[in-house]
Amino acid sequence: MNVGGTSYRTIWPDADRGGVVHIIDQRLLPHRFEMIELRTMEDARAAITDMAVRGAPLIGCTAAYGMYLAAYHGNDLDAARLALAGARPTAVNLAWALSMQERIIRGNPPDVVDALRLEAERIADEDVANNHALGMHGLEVFASLRRTAPERALQVLTHCNAGWLATVDWGTATAPIYLAHNDGIPIHVWVDETRPRNQGANLTAWELGEHGVPHTVITDNAGGHLMQHGKVDVVITGTDRTTRTGDVCNKIGTYLKALAARDNDIPFYVALPSATVDWAMTDGVAEIPIEERSPDEVTQISGWDGESIRSVRLTPAGSPAANYGFDVTPARLVTGLITERGICSASEEGLAALFPEAA
Repeated sequence: MNVGGTSYRTIWPDADRGGVVHIIDQRLLPHRFEMIELRTMEDARAAITDMAVRGAPLIGCTAAYGMYLAAYHGNDLDAARLALAGARPTAVNLAWALSMQERIIRGNPPDVVDALRLEAERIADEDVANNHALGMHGLEVFASLRRTAPERALQVLTHCNAGWLATVDWGTATAPIYLAHNDGIPIHVWVDETRPRNQGANLTAWELGEHGVPHTVITDNAGGHLMQHGKVDVVITGTDRTTRTGDVCNKIGTYLKALAARDNDIPFYVALPSATVDWAMTDGVAEIPIEERSPDEVTQISGWDGESIRSVRLTPAGSPAANYGFDVTPARLVTGLITERGICSASEEGLAALFPEAA
């Protein structure tokens, strides 16, 4: 996607230096656009843990490059895989990408370093291709909805960041948004701020602005009001893990958006590459591990004071805080799953029809 008129991916290996991988440091956005270098497996793990990279597809790709960096430095690859696997518990792409690299290692290639680098690059390229493909399927949904009210821009609401910054390129929920905008379809995006990390306000709004997509940032609790007053045509989000029965785990607050959408007869779609489906799970509420992050993310907030990024406290010093990172939206509230192979119902039968080899 475009930043200042230049096209970027979110992660890429250095073309001239082995053992160096570049990422955009998302902790500094939207106030500063800077890249950092990953040189070791620990750098990759810290980038995932500290949320310098975020979003299930990008987390998986970063882990894949982490295995390459471990091999480059001659580290114990079993230990590296375990360390990376523990970086974030919810995103299933992390385990998927590590399993792809483990398969390469078990094949005993003549040059394991080169083989793991090539596999990480393949995973990145596949993510880009899959996101573009699901974006094309989502574009069909948007075009159909637009035909019902051709006199105005299509009004889309999204939650958290499921954009280019959450993937290698295009994004999941934003892929059809970018494609619609590129095709000249009038579109406007309501961007949930997404407390407590503010991925919507900080990341989605920034990347939409850089690409020229009309948008408005709203508080998390404003979505239901907008739906009641006919200001939302469709809700679309991403997901960090989806069960084979169609339950969707995404950033905390997604469930509430799905409930509001159902109450107002507004379609609620989830966009995901197939690597985000956990084919071993059937009950999202009971089985998906929900990450509990530091209370500091709730009690404090970071912002730009005109000269630097600084944090201030929001809550009384003596008040404890809980910080659940994700919630689960039951399949019954999901209008459809948008994947690289097409759109299906949020059900075991729907996913199995598109991905029979995985099911």
